[in-house]
Amino acid sequence: MRKRIAMLIGLILILSVSACQNQTPKQIALTYPETKKVNQVDDYFGTKIADPYRWLEDDNAEEVKTWVEEQNSVTFSYLENIPFRDKIKKRIEELYNYPKYTSPMKAGDYYFFRKNDGLQNQYVIYFQKGLDGEPEVFIDPNKLSEDGTVRIWLIGFSNDDKYVAYSRSESGSDWRTIRIMEIATKKELGDKLEWIKFSRAAWYGDGLFYSGYDEPEEGAESKEQNKYQKVFYHKLGEPQEKDVLVWEDREHPLRYVWADVTEKEEYIFLNVSEGTSGNELYYRKLDGVKGEFLPLVESFENDSYAIENIGDKFLVVTNIDADNNRLVLVDPKNPDRENWKTIIPEKPEALSWAWTAGGQLFCNYLEDAYTHIYQYNLEGGLVREIELPTLGSAYGFWGKRDEKTLFYIFTSFTYPSTIYKYDLESGKSEVFHESEVKFDPEAYEAKQVFFTSKDGTRVPMFIVHKKGLALDGKNPAYLTGYGGFDASMTPYFSTTRIVLLDNGCVVAMPNLRGGGEYGEEWHKNGMLHNKQNVFDDFIAAAEYLIEEKYTSSDLLAISGASNGGLLVGACMTQRPDLFKVALPAVGVLDMLRYHEFTCGWGWVVEYGTSDDEEQFKTLLAYSPLHNLEEGVNYPATLVTTADHDDRVVPMHSFKFIGALQEMHMGENPVLIRVETRSGHGSSNTSKMIEVLADQYSFIFYNMGIDID
Repeated sequence: MRKRIAMLIGLILILSVSACQNQTPKQIALTYPETKKVNQVDDYFGTKIADPYRWLEDDNAEEVKTWVEEQNSVTFSYLENIPFRDKIKKRIEELYNYPKYTSPMKAGDYYFFRKNDGLQNQYVIYFQKGLDGEPEVFIDPNKLSEDGTVRIWLIGFSNDDKYVAYSRSESGSDWRTIRIMEIATKKELGDKLEWIKFSRAAWYGDGLFYSGYDEPEEGAESKEQNKYQKVFYHKLGEPQEKDVLVWEDREHPLRYVWADVTEKEEYIFLNVSEGTSGNELYYRKLDGVKGEFLPLVESFENDSYAIENIGDKFLVVTNIDADNNRLVLVDPKNPDRENWKTIIPEKPEALSWAWTAGGQLFCNYLEDAYTHIYQYNLEGGLVREIELPTLGSAYGFWGKRDEKTLFYIFTSFTYPSTIYKYDLESGKSEVFHESEVKFDPEAYEAKQVFFTSKDGTRVPMFIVHKKGLALDGKNPAYLTGYGGFDASMTPYFSTTRIVLLDNGCVVAMPNLRGGGEYGEEWHKNGMLHNKQNVFDDFIAAAEYLIEEKYTSSDLLAISGASNGGLLVGACMTQRPDLFKVALPAVGVLDMLRYHEFTCGWGWVVEYGTSDDEEQFKTLLAYSPLHNLEEGVNYPATLVTTADHDDRVVPMHSFKFIGALQEMHMGENPVLIRVETRSGHGSSNTSKMIEVLADQYSFIFYNMGIDID
């Protein structure tokens, strides 16, 4: 039955958002498209679960495409009625329109970097001979499609620095094609490797190792499970059909596998994983393309990765017997754990990453989610802590064994991303490229606070706002989070965030359990049967902002993408009274069937699976789709997804909005925005700006705030 709901939507214009009040909205009639229901019921261990929107899982079906068009028509008609929508879009464009650079990567005599002149849809890849050379365009992805949705990544330089492999994706898909270019001539070779996902190029001899899949059935590329990932060796100049199969496991179709080769091509490592965490590590001496791999670390319960060899021994980062990670030296002739030699022991702070460059070790530690970088020698002796400009995040320090100069990027909430050049011998850093963004850091304030979650856990949160903010509960607030997959949310500068800040908004980012800010224990306390802790943390963060008078429930928006979309979906269904606006983006929202599609099976180690009785009960308890209740006044909701998202497939968002539009009984709009030729994240700059402008407009409009 077509559901017609007349809603009170609008606002009374005010002179300044800094004096915002909840305003009386205007009346606009909204008619949601009809979303049919089918008689689909599944039996989970004796529990019957209806799935009336199962038909929406087939996004290639004509009736689903028609439904998407109808939903988009309603959504964009609504958005077009927001009087300041164009103003916000233009402001985002103004802020984003400045030259942006990435940190240089050295390959032989050449330095590679990416640059966006301002509003280019894709970053252009440049290279130059020496640091003082004249930059030349190496690859310009903007010329590869009319709409700028072809993306390019450099994924591996040959060890003689003669060639570089790059991967190319279309319209935001996770599927990649690998191609090869000769660096000095910029000549693209005829090699073309297809049906690649989640792979790097590991060079050896006159070719490379890569991870690939069998070609999927036509029409099923974006939704069928990705099974039987294999490692191949490709020799330059040969067709893909002649690539050598190096590793496959026919007994375990749902595993990831990828290869790494040491710098001098002495050893190859295989990382085998059953999901997004936990892996086994294998190795063999490289005396040919094929050979027997031997186990180095066996167990999917922990994470271990090799970063380099020292002679015939391996430097390995592991969280075995060390929740915060440690660095050990493993002798493959005696690989048992009791024979491991500790190079850098576990610390109270989490070791986020470690690798070698310039014959040295570089380790990134997190202390309350702030970066600390330490330089060690290969025996584990501390050389120095690298002095960073302020509290924030740093990443980089990549290079081969003979490098003397490295580069890194530093950023924080009020510190635009800046590229630094680092001298290994002196330990001195100097600015290599400073951001040209139009931003006055003195106008804003960033702080870290701690709040108490439901079970008494102390959780940190970053808060950013304009200086002089009155704590009177009348400020709009934007609360965003992730809380999963061991991902750490550290301080970073966002150009587009300025639009929120300049309009009086408080931006808050808590470090929820499930992340990696405090090591593996913090991660485990937010996964599997502990997943509810993540939602409790986020809800407690919202309550803190309200209690401390940063905002109120009528002025609080929550936002998150992917696993963060699950976060928003779960919290808006558990506490619909707490939030005014909800923005679940490309979210995992059907927790009972997520593992049936593309790479969703890889998240079972994080979430659990409905194929297991106890895990089914846990998933059902918080699955956003299955916890919507009829007659509830949910927050104003703008669900966003994209037609080429083959990671978190669109069915999650489709089924969720279908159920939400049926059950929601309040005046708040509940809409879905489906982007075309885009994937798990905007596929180009223009699409990114458009979706952000719509999200920000939706927030302010539904809070009754006018934008000056």
